[in-house]
Amino acid sequence: MTEPKHIAIVGVGLAAISCARTLVQAGHRVTLLEKSHRVGGRMATRSSPFGSFDHGAQYFTVRDSRFQQALQTTPKLCKAWSANTVRVLDEHGNMTATRLPPAEPHWVPAPGMNALPQRWAQSLLDAGCIEMHTKVTQIEADALAPRRWQLRTAGQNDATHVYSGFDAVVLAIPAPQARALLDTCAAAAPLLAKISKVTVAPCWTLMLAFPQAVQPGLLALGPQWNAARSTHNRIAWLARESSKPGRESIERWTVQANAQWSADHMQDDAARVQAKLLKAFAEVTGIHAQPAHVDTHRWLYAQTIQPLGVSHLWDAKTGLGLCGDWCLGHRVENAFVSGLELALSIV
Repeated sequence: MTEPKHIAIVGVGLAAISCARTLVQAGHRVTLLEKSHRVGGRMATRSSPFGSFDHGAQYFTVRDSRFQQALQTTPKLCKAWSANTVRVLDEHGNMTATRLPPAEPHWVPAPGMNALPQRWAQSLLDAGCIEMHTKVTQIEADALAPRRWQLRTAGQNDATHVYSGFDAVVLAIPAPQARALLDTCAAAAPLLAKISKVTVAPCWTLMLAFPQAVQPGLLALGPQWNAARSTHNRIAWLARESSKPGRESIERWTVQANAQWSADHMQDDAARVQAKLLKAFAEVTGIHAQPAHVDTHRWLYAQTIQPLGVSHLWDAKTGLGLCGDWCLGHRVENAFVSGLELALSIV
């Protein structure tokens, strides 16, 4: 076995958690630094008075045997979702829904998508390995041990701190954020060049609740499908949250705008986005009722347009590595595999 290392991991999404758990199992020490208040990245769930919304990743599939093996460690957490998915075509303003053939199983953790990363990160949290509200602003040589790394950070109320003594640094964050951090480190130039062509698109997400649909004899409001891929000029995906196993019964919809529309309207205020997406939602679903709850979320880095093409990057000479779903695509499983394979390279 190699000598135990102390490894910093920037981010605490599924790639970071996968990488960290594997490194810890191999006997290494990890410190995860996360700028927000929660774990999971886009495996996110937002609460409301009417129930929850999976406003990031909607579900996951399982193709890699290692991912399947990891999921078996929490066998009751994830359930199959019979999404009853259709493709909605927008032909000159006429919406036509065509049922898609049965696909590979769609899986969702219960009670929300965030349940899986939360469960897998719990041992790291219990061990004090995760620092929340900690944004890494610079990577540099350790002031006391130049062959190691230190990270400058900004926390709540702009409090600054330096974390030092790292044998390696892993960036498990979106490619644009990784590029910005690598720019602060001269030794990272080779890695920076390799990810220069990676492209990740934003996504505006709309969340709607219709409690008036919970009436005797009324099972659902609107269409008889639970999820749709759409060619509407604003919307790419819709999902009836209440159709997912382990969720609340109140009629709720999550609507994700397409990449181009999200990019074109990235700087719009939330109220304007809500109005435009609500109109598009009515056109696609035929639901013209006024929702009792409307919320939006803007993901700056959501769907990978141009992936890296390999599962990870690791520079053993400098001790710098990169992982994330964007290395392979934008699926949940891509994130897991990326983090796992980077950890195995380090080990």
